[in-house]
Amino acid sequence: MHVGICKVKLHLPGSQSLKDKRQVVKSLTTRVRNSYNVSIAEVESQELWQLATLGICCAGLEATPTRELLYRIVDFISCNSHGAEVVDCEVEVLSVF
Repeated sequence: MHVGICKVKLHLPGSQSLKDKRQVVKSLTTRVRNSYNVSIAEVESQELWQLATLGICCAGLEATPTRELLYRIVDFISCNSHGAEVVDCEVEVLSVF
């Protein structure tokens, strides 16, 4: 079994308050969760208006498809983030057992 972990940093230039940021992050995490059936949450930068860091986790039988799924999710976030820009992304796949 393999566990895929991804950390995505987003810049939200149009966000003027934490409420604006929460609206974008909640919408994005819901769409990712519903489209890909993965765990996703904001994991850092909760107090910053224009920066969001999302953590994504999934499990799979093989490393390559698990890694490819995470990169597809990052592409999805890039294309469907409503003005948010992907600044950085880290993907790691761990082998368990």
